[in-house]
Amino acid sequence: MSNNHGNTPAAWTGVTVALVGFAVGSVGLMLDPINLVVFYIGLGLAIGSFVLFLVMAKLGLHEETH
Repeated sequence: MSNNHGNTPAAWTGVTVALVGFAVGSVGLMLDPINLVVFYIGLGLAIGSFVLFLVMAKLGLHEETH
């Protein structure tokens, strides 16, 4: 486990993409009638953010640089 408390490009990118995914999914649920296509796009972004984080971590972007 790294000692960087999440202050890495991989962590910031993963959290940002997940936040966008949750926002898109929320909009899909708030539409009248509920738009499941938009919801599932948001869900895909949220799940994809974890995959993106893992790829960036494997590329070395989740390591302490101090």
